Amino acid sequence: MAAPTTHVTLSGIAFAWPDGTPVFTGLDLAAGPGRTGLIGLNGSGKSTLLKLIAGALTPASGTVRVSGEVGYLPQNLTLDTRLSVDQVLGVDRARAALHAIEAGDVAEEHFAAVGDDWDIEERTRATLDQLGLTHIDLDRTVGQVSGGETVLLRLAGLLLRRPEVLLLDEPTNNLDLDARRRLYATVDAWNGLLVVVSHDRELLERVDQIADLHDGEVHWFGGTLSAYEEALAVEQDAAERMVRSAEADVRRQKRELIEAHDKLAGRMRYAKKAFENKRAPRAVMRMRKRTAQVSAGKHLNLHEDRLDQAKERLEHAEGAVRDDDEIRVDLPHTAVPSRRRVLSLRGLALRYGPRAELEVQGPERIALLGRNGAGKTTLLSTIVGELTPREGEVAAHVPMRYLPQRLDILDERLSIAENVRLLAPGADPQRIRAQLARFLFRKDRPDQLVGTLSGGERFRASLAALMLAEPAPQLLMLDEPTNNLDLSSVRQLTTALESYRGALLVASHDLPFLQELGITRWLTLDEELTETGPPQAP
Repeated sequence: MAAPTTHVTLSGIAFAWPDGTPVFTGLDLAAGPGRTGLIGLNGSGKSTLLKLIAGALTPASGTVRVSGEVGYLPQNLTLDTRLSVDQVLGVDRARAALHAIEAGDVAEEHFAAVGDDWDIEERTRATLDQLGLTHIDLDRTVGQVSGGETVLLRLAGLLLRRPEVLLLDEPTNNLDLDARRRLYATVDAWNGLLVVVSHDRELLERVDQIADLHDGEVHWFGGTLSAYEEALAVEQDAAERMVRSAEADVRRQKRELIEAHDKLAGRMRYAKKAFENKRAPRAVMRMRKRTAQVSAGKHLNLHEDRLDQAKERLEHAEGAVRDDDEIRVDLPHTAVPSRRRVLSLRGLALRYGPRAELEVQGPERIALLGRNGAGKTTLLSTIVGELTPREGEVAAHVPMRYLPQRLDILDERLSIAENVRLLAPGADPQRIRAQLARFLFRKDRPDQLVGTLSGGERFRASLAALMLAEPAPQLLMLDEPTNNLDLSSVRQLTTALESYRGALLVASHDLPFLQELGITRWLTLDEELTETGPPQAP
């Protein structure tokens, strides 16, 4: 674990993608022992920053200094399914050498492979037990374990190396509730230097400080996510007051400039009339006219300078206010009467796994829980007809739409507006654009090609296409919708679903998000689909 001198320091970091798109220009960061939660909007460069610290990317300029060994868990983890578990953990050579020595082979290379790690098997089993992986045999292949277990295995391998610096990128994305609890416990027990990128509120309540990556700079807040949000709310309230004050100053300076123009015009009319009436010698009149023009010009310049200064103050004040827009859209046609039948599952046996019986009525909001691999995605895919059940019947009594994890419902070659028109061919184009503005696609943004959108924008566009579809969906099904969304996007999703008046069926492990939705029924999928109460928070 980390010594008090363990640190990560980045100085003057510049980095751009191969196409020239800049990510950082002159970024500075310094972190010492403790747990840091790194947050920021999608596309702000959080994952890139971790890769720079880990050495997976090289900056164009600047320096990265890390004291101690680094353990890095990437967001998109791909492992060779042919590898054995002990290979993934990095203990295969030491295990093989230890077994050879125990069998009587005293070759020097075996002792070199073991080194001082004679308790490697016991330490490995203890680490797997800590992460809830006791049931996994070290000789199994990775292809025999679930995606969530693969993430935990990679984390176990890092812990076995005992790094001083641990970097985790969205580690809970593919973990079920039990696996998340195990990871939370590991974070709670960590006493080295930890930097974790996450939108998981429960995880971010376990850090010592928040590093907010915003506009290419890191802003530090001591404490957990809640402390950060409280401090940010105070800061934003002050920033908004400064914007209102600056706006009032700009309006005042504009009025004074107009008044100055009016006074100048009056003086010019008076001077012209006096000149025409020859109330004084021509030379005197010309001198007075020039003096008045110079004086008036200075007066106008003064007011113009004051207006420019007021505009600069307004621009600076507006720059301090975050873009925290919320999706506010009226969807009256999605409303479902309280006793209307929405969905019926009768004697349903999934192609891969359990059985399910279910009746949904009215605008219920249902959470679908279950461990990784239990069949939640299979159930949703069966309901929408993408998979055929072994037996049983699915009956949807209202129009329904489904947003899968892979977000592949839109045509990347078409614009956002064109994709919406595919699902709502009878809708007026101007109405579509007006509604897309409420989903935060304003001005020319509806004409942007889907293939050029960021992850958060793609999710918002997919959600807009489904919710604006015709006929209006009265049953909306979402599969792990908060995966890969930043905190701001999760808030936008929550506010959008507050406007939705139909029935919701949401598969998710994100308890804070589900609680914000006002879930009315909690279902758990195991051997069969059963109704349970809300799970206890970790």
